[in-house]
Order: sequence, then structure tokens, then C-alpha cells
Amino acid sequence: MTGTLFSDRITIDPDVCFGKPCIRGMRLRVIDVLDNLAGGASAADLLRDYPYLEAEDITACLAYASEAVAAQSERGAA
Repeated sequence: MTGTLFSDRITIDPDVCFGKPCIRGMRLRVIDVLDNLAGGASAADLLRDYPYLEAEDITACLAYASEAVAAQSERGAA
């Protein structure tokens, strides 16, 4: 993964959420944002419910997920 679209937004730190990808070092994981979106929440809902979240964070989560799926597909695991 190149990380160009999200490298300043998505962080991985073994001391935060057991090293799971998080948003800007906070204890909000990428998977939490993605699960909310998949469950029908809108970006506006997330921004309202998580006042420290920024619209660019949501975009970064989607870009991160897209690159993760692409990388997995390249390795032959679908």
C-alpha cells in the first residue's frame, strides 16, 4: 500500500488499539468508521456522533480499505 491518500490520517501504533489502524492516533479504528458506514450511517452522521472526526478522516478510511482490498487481491486472496 502506498498510503499517499491517507498516510497523514491513518496511523498504526502498537500502543493504541493493539496496533489496529486508527484515525490520527486516536482510539477510533478504521474498522469502526467502515462498520458504521456499512451499517447505513452517513458521513454526516459520523461527523455529528464523533465531533473530533473530520471529513478527510472518513475519506482516508475508505482509501485505506480500497488499497487493502487491492493489495489482498494482488496476493491472490479474494
